[in-house]
Amino acid sequence: MAQRVVGDRSPDTPNAPITVSAYDPSWPARYRREEARIRAALGKRVLALEHVGSTAVPGLPAKDRIDIDLIVADPAHEEAYVPDLAAAGYQLRARDPHWYEHRCLWTESHDVNLHVFGPDCDEYLRHVIFRDWLRANPEDRDRYAAQKSVAAAQHPLSMSGYVQGKADVIVEILKRAGLR
Repeated sequence: MAQRVVGDRSPDTPNAPITVSAYDPSWPARYRREEARIRAALGKRVLALEHVGSTAVPGLPAKDRIDIDLIVADPAHEEAYVPDLAAAGYQLRARDPHWYEHRCLWTESHDVNLHVFGPDCDEYLRHVIFRDWLRANPEDRDRYAAQKSVAAAQHPLSMSGYVQGKADVIVEILKRAGLR
């Protein structure tokens, strides 16, 4: 985990305990503001841009942080997009060359995670499929919500523990959504 960190942050420990809040109807508007900022910074270099994660699912409790997936031609070619995103207020905070060349940028207050992937990325497709499934299937949305609360309570100071605590439920839901 430490190898993926960019900058002076802890590789796994959040600045505050992980909290899952009730759904906030302002989250879609916050995404639209970020979407406009990203599109203004990158123009046609944006191949796709999606609001993903729990804040993209009406009624789903979430960490108060907007997750966005951005598709660019080549995420490893950071000089083609990171400087313009930095000028727009996003800081490169994670680099995962072994995992779809993923990059993650944050806003200064870390109320946005901007995930950067390349075209035809399976993980991006899983994010969109998972989001859309939860939007259409309230029972799975509620099951996932319950597991998120358990994971946050069990791992309040470990992002990797929180993510791992949700993994089995995510895989089960993705299978029901048609992924194998």
